[in-house]
Amino acid sequence: MSSTSKLNNKTNHPATVPPPAQPQKWPAGMLKMDMLISELSVQGRLALPMVVMNLAWFGKAAITTAFLGRLGELSLAGGAIGFMFANVTGFSVLNGLCGAMEAICGQAQALAFHIPINIVLSKTMGLIGVSMAVWITDLIIVVLLAIYVVILENTKGNRWKDGGWWDQSFMDWIRLVKLGGSCSLNTCLEWWCYEILVLLTGHLKNAKEAVGVLAIVLNLDYLFFSVMLSLGTCVSTRVSNELGANQAGNAYRSAFVSLALGFILGWIGSLLMVAVRGSWAALFSHDNGIIKGVKKTMLLMALTEVFNFPLAVCGGIVRGTARPWLGMYSNLGGFYFLALPLGVILAFKFHHGLVGFFIGLNAGIVICLMMDLVFIVRLNWVKEASKAQTLVSDHQVQNVPKYDAEELSTVQANHEV
Repeated sequence: MSSTSKLNNKTNHPATVPPPAQPQKWPAGMLKMDMLISELSVQGRLALPMVVMNLAWFGKAAITTAFLGRLGELSLAGGAIGFMFANVTGFSVLNGLCGAMEAICGQAQALAFHIPINIVLSKTMGLIGVSMAVWITDLIIVVLLAIYVVILENTKGNRWKDGGWWDQSFMDWIRLVKLGGSCSLNTCLEWWCYEILVLLTGHLKNAKEAVGVLAIVLNLDYLFFSVMLSLGTCVSTRVSNELGANQAGNAYRSAFVSLALGFILGWIGSLLMVAVRGSWAALFSHDNGIIKGVKKTMLLMALTEVFNFPLAVCGGIVRGTARPWLGMYSNLGGFYFLALPLGVILAFKFHHGLVGFFIGLNAGIVICLMMDLVFIVRLNWVKEASKAQTLVSDHQVQNVPKYDAEELSTVQANHEV
């Protein structure tokens, strides 16, 4: 073949253009075993102090419920309704506003006062005494936290205004209120669903026994929730910090480790709930009807824990990407458009009682988890890190000091000197 024909063949068959590269969602090589173990160690150091603190807080509610159960079936049901009102109007709102800003000091110390106060007041004043023990313990917590803050600030040279909230601009406060409002509403939607279940249980046949059963079952769930809350706060902190540092791979790895840990702990919590269902009710009541009801209901609650743990982690990941409103929408759809309507139909129309409520609750939690997982799987971590850098850069530009002509000349002169 001549050189001319070879040239014509090359001209007639141009080189194929390679397909465009797919956008990178996270840096490669971020899931190596040594990296995963290192991330697990970091999260363990962050989460363990929060687990201790949250266990102390939610353990206070379990201890109070145990004293109420000793006073009788009616006191147990009444105490459950009282806790419901406090959660709806106070604790859920404040917990959502606080977000990841939890104080480790104070609450575990106050728990040491709660048990003896409960013993004394419940023996002398009955139901009113148990209620008084709750607010007295909460008051001790507030005082201890206030003392802790004062001592901490004094050790830093009493710089109360140095870089604190007084130095923030009006727009900084607006952004904080928007973010805190979304986090608060997200938490409220989840907590209020459980409290609405308590309220609806009061309309079942033999309401006193049913509400008592639900209160005892939820108290064990509260103890598990202390671990869920700590894990969610931990992953929220890790993801937000890594995205702010423009480390998309580290943020992705943090989310992966926490989510895997959430699924594992979900099964562990479920098996533990099944294992203790025969003895848990006896800690709160000696009524045979309540004990049998708790044994039956805890089987369904054990299934709930399988999905509750990863759901809490997903909520932390969503908050870490500064999108708490996504969790708000998933909670609204799963809990209020599915869980509560389905539970009401099964409980009242088909006469399944508490079993119907928990079937609806489990269905709603599964939907919430699926919606959050879809968002997390589709998340572009590299893009999220870039967004975080843009937000940080805008904030830094806003904080650059502005000088007039005379001040600028003075600054330049000082710099030359």
